[in-house]
Amino acid sequence: MGVDEDFRVGAAPEADAFDPISLGRRLRDLRKDRGLTLAQVAERSGVASSQLSMVENGKREAKLSMLHKLAAVYEATLDELTAPVSTRRGRLEVELEHLMHSPLARSKGLPAVRISPRMPMEVLESLVALHRELAREAAERIATPEEARRANAQLREEMRERDNYFPELEAEAAKLLARVDYASGPLSQHLIGAITEHLGFSLHQVGDLPHSTRSVTDLKHMKIYLPAANQRDHEPRSVLLQALGHHVRGHEPPTSYGDFLRQRIETNYFAAALLMPEVPAVQYLQHAKTRREIAVEDLRDAFAVSYEAVSHRFTNLATRHLDIPVHFQRVHESGIIYKAYENDGVTFPKDNLGAIEGQPVCRQWTSRQVFDVPDKFNAFNQYTDTPNGTYWCTARVELASSGAFSTCVGVQYRDSKWFRGRETREKSVSTCPDPSCCRRAPDDLTARWSGRVWPSARTHAHLLAALPPGTFPGVDDTEVFQFLDSHT
Repeated sequence: MGVDEDFRVGAAPEADAFDPISLGRRLRDLRKDRGLTLAQVAERSGVASSQLSMVENGKREAKLSMLHKLAAVYEATLDELTAPVSTRRGRLEVELEHLMHSPLARSKGLPAVRISPRMPMEVLESLVALHRELAREAAERIATPEEARRANAQLREEMRERDNYFPELEAEAAKLLARVDYASGPLSQHLIGAITEHLGFSLHQVGDLPHSTRSVTDLKHMKIYLPAANQRDHEPRSVLLQALGHHVRGHEPPTSYGDFLRQRIETNYFAAALLMPEVPAVQYLQHAKTRREIAVEDLRDAFAVSYEAVSHRFTNLATRHLDIPVHFQRVHESGIIYKAYENDGVTFPKDNLGAIEGQPVCRQWTSRQVFDVPDKFNAFNQYTDTPNGTYWCTARVELASSGAFSTCVGVQYRDSKWFRGRETREKSVSTCPDPSCCRRAPDDLTARWSGRVWPSARTHAHLLAALPPGTFPGVDDTEVFQFLDSHT
C-alpha cells in the first residue's frame, strides 16, 4: 500500500481548521512563503516568538485573536490561514505528527522524531508507512473473533497436512519421560513432580489465582502457580504440563493471535504426549486393532485421562501409526462446535473465513444425537450417511461449567471394522449443508409459529464463535418452535 493512496489504513483523520498540528504546519508554510523569520513575525504581530514557535510546532492552540494578527502580517484571510496543508510533504508531516503522538505509538514506547525541513522525503514516507502498518495490525487485532477464526482455520489446514502428528513434540516428551524413568501406564503424580523439578520449577497451589488464567509461571523465581481448588474444566496435571511446555518449547510472548493459537496447540500436544506417551499408547492401539477392538474409552482407562483428552490424542496417532484417517469434534449442548479436526473427508460447517468453531453442527450427526440418549454411561455409536459418504462415530457426554459437551471421534465406514461398537444399529441421514436437513424448521412448525415469537438470544461466550444464522442471530428456530409446541 503506497503512501500516495487517498484511503490510508491507520492514517489520522482529516484535521479540521483548528487542529493544532495542521494549523501549525499551515502557518509555518505561510511564513516561509513570505520570507519571514519568527523574530520578524513577532515584531510585526506583537506575539512572542516563543509562542509562535509552539503554535507552528502544534504544541499550543492558536487563539482567534492571534490568528487575526497573523492574518494581517501575512496579508491573508482567516480562511487562507486555516486551509488544509496544500503540499504533499506538508500532509505527510501532519499525518506523521498525529501518528507519532497517538495512544498506540505511546503504548509501544516509540520515540517521536523531530520533523525538520531537511528530513529527506523518502525518510518521511518510510516513517509514515511504518506507522500506518503498525496501526493496521492493531486494527486487525481489535477484531479478535475474526482474527482468531482466520488463524484457527489456517492452523487446521497445517494440522491436516501433517495428520495432526508432531514428531518433534513426541521426541521432547519421550526425552523427558526417559529422564524420570517412566515405564508404562498412567503418568503418576510423583513422576510429574520429578519432571517439574528436573526442569527447575517448583509448584505452588494458591486460592487467589487470577480468574482469567489457568496457571501463572514466575520465570524469575522458577515457580508455577496452579489453583488450589479442583476445576471441572481443566485437569490439573494437563494444566501443569502445558505450563512446562511453554518453557520446553522456548515460547516468546505471542505477537499475533496466530502465534497464541500455535503455542496453545504445541503445549496441549506436549502435555498429551507426556500423559499418553507415544510408544505404549501406539502399542496398546495396535494390539486393539489386531483384535478389531479399538475403543477410545479403553485408552482413556489405560492412561487415566479424560475422554476429551484421549479422543484428541487418538487423532495424533491414528493416521500415522494405524493408517486410519479420523475426525474429532467437541460440541456444546446448544449444537455449537467448540473444537474440531478432520483428515477423513468429513465436511464440517464453515464460515466464510473457513473457520469451524462457532458453527452449528448437523442435528443428525452423532455429536448431536448423543445428547438425547438416555444411557450416558456407555459410549453412543452411530452410522451417519452424508453427502461425502457414510461415517461411523462414537461419542460421550461430559459436563463442564458452561454446560454439557459431547466429545466425538469418527472414521469412514471402511474403517469402522477396527472398532468396538461397529455392530450398532443406530443410523441417521444428514443432507447438510442443504438447509432442509436441519437448518430450516419443518414447514408445520414454521406455519404455527413464524411471526408469533420473539426470543431473546443468549450471547455466545466462546472466543472463536460467530453467531450462527437464523431468524434471530444466535437463535435456533427449530428449538424455539419445538419448545413452544411442547408447552402449548
